[in-house]
Amino acid sequence: MGRRATGAGPGSAPPPRGTPGLQRWHRMGRRCWRRRALAAACLSAALLLLGAAIRALLPVMTPLSLCSTESGNKALGSGWLGGKKRSPLQMLYDLDQGSSSALAEVHRQRRNMLRRACSRHTRRQRLLQPEDLRHVLVDDAHGLLYCYVPKVACTNWKRVLLALRSPGAADPQAIPAHQAHAPGRLPSLADFSPAEINRRLRAYLTFLFVREPFERLASAYRNKFARPYSAAFQRLYGTRIVRRLRPRPHPDALARGHDVRFAEFLAYLLDPRTRRDEPFNEHWERAHALCHPCRLRYDIVGKFETLAEDAAFVLGLVGAPGLRFPAPPPRAKAATAQDQAMRLFQDISPFYQRRLFDLYKMDFLLFNYSAPSYLRLH
Repeated sequence: MGRRATGAGPGSAPPPRGTPGLQRWHRMGRRCWRRRALAAACLSAALLLLGAAIRALLPVMTPLSLCSTESGNKALGSGWLGGKKRSPLQMLYDLDQGSSSALAEVHRQRRNMLRRACSRHTRRQRLLQPEDLRHVLVDDAHGLLYCYVPKVACTNWKRVLLALRSPGAADPQAIPAHQAHAPGRLPSLADFSPAEINRRLRAYLTFLFVREPFERLASAYRNKFARPYSAAFQRLYGTRIVRRLRPRPHPDALARGHDVRFAEFLAYLLDPRTRRDEPFNEHWERAHALCHPCRLRYDIVGKFETLAEDAAFVLGLVGAPGLRFPAPPPRAKAATAQDQAMRLFQDISPFYQRRLFDLYKMDFLLFNYSAPSYLRLH
């Protein structure tokens, strides 16, 4: 706190012009003005920080009223904005205020664990740009933001979002996969202006689905490099891997990239040139790098391991009667996926297992996954 000034105070009249005290009074006035401007700036910054801190501490973002202008409502245009229907975010908020929903409690705990993990394991991060939100899909009619992570039921979630946009809620399973993934079918949050992005982030239910990182990685390898219907993908990435990592490759492998081994795929991921040349492909990019869970607040963190329950919970908040999420794989198939990942990793040396775990470590930490028991990390 600055020293208290003597002499002329805030209520004093300035001395008459031409007196010796005039210059001193004006100097004091300038100093007072600078102090007031600095204090105002500090107060404004403190209020912004306080607002951000309060919002971060809320268990769920309470629904905020949007601009009441006609243009604002048209931009977001859904019935619940006019008060006709409670939004999914409001529905979740209502559940959080009660204690009757066991699933709501599960998701509250997941949110809290994610927030604590972000506090422990992340430091200062760059500001997000709109393009960082390319994976966040928008459903204005129902107030939803969904960040899709490939190999975590994202095809079926895109089918569900398309079905929600159809009159009478079409059967999601009837929508072909290539239509679900067609560019432009579902708007991305990156397509909007910063003001429109922030408006949706405040008012919409935001969710993502994640999966045990190494099972997701094994699934990406099997789907993209071990299946004959991925020929285009193999020509794009497989030939690159063969050319870079295989000594004396066969001309057919150089041309088609159809026989990439799992160890070669992992070596490609760990090669510093891979990320230096271009970003990871979305099928093996880390979930936290696609969805930025420590910068965006997610209301629902669904898991592939509990897909049926978590998907039903989200659709219950949406209030879409009769719309069912496509049946997830049975438990036996899920166990098979674990066994397949274990078989793929058992031939990988402990040195490369450790390096790969370090590469995907943040996904393990943020989404509360333990290191697989088959890894030899010590």
